[in-house]
Amino acid sequence: MAKELAREVGYIYVDSGAMYRAVSLFCIENGWMTETDINAVELEKHISSIRIEFKTNAEGKSETFLNGKNIENEIRTLEVANGASRVSTLGFVRRELVRQQQLMGIEKGIVMDGRDIGTVVFPTAELKIFLTASPEIRAQRRLDEMAAKGEKADFEEVLANVKERDERDQNRTESPLRKADDAIVIDNSNLNREEQREILRTLFDKRTLE
Repeated sequence: MAKELAREVGYIYVDSGAMYRAVSLFCIENGWMTETDINAVELEKHISSIRIEFKTNAEGKSETFLNGKNIENEIRTLEVANGASRVSTLGFVRRELVRQQQLMGIEKGIVMDGRDIGTVVFPTAELKIFLTASPEIRAQRRLDEMAAKGEKADFEEVLANVKERDERDQNRTESPLRKADDAIVIDNSNLNREEQREILRTLFDKRTLE
């Protein structure tokens, strides 16, 4: 939804969730993350060496790069997704990524999605959308995404992961997930892509032309 709007209006798209996934992958590749623990000492030592960028490919899609390497496919696994939610609870990680995100927004003209964008990263953004859907719908969508890439997963496992991430993100001390007071809620549980695209574009046009 955010990607399509950015493409339509000529803005830069920034996937903040992919940034936390990149940090998660960085930890996994360096052996700093297990199923039960994160070596926060080592991660904090190296957090300033993490450089995350977004580049548009030949098909016009945004891809994530970590220190110059395309990691778009590597960060879309369940293991990395779960790790992303875990590293996002670390204050020094959030502060560094928020710093990088705010630098991306200096020139404006960006569409950014993530769980604390409207409350922490850009509290004065011109338009804030709080997009939601039921956990079951989100799990099925994630399952379909994985199936399209030839990845196998169990629905109940994916659903449990969605609920676990929500619980962790809503109750973390650092930048918890919550709706900004001036955000507009869109529940797309029962909307198709065209319906949600039309709603978002109408809100964008109204806000930017005011």
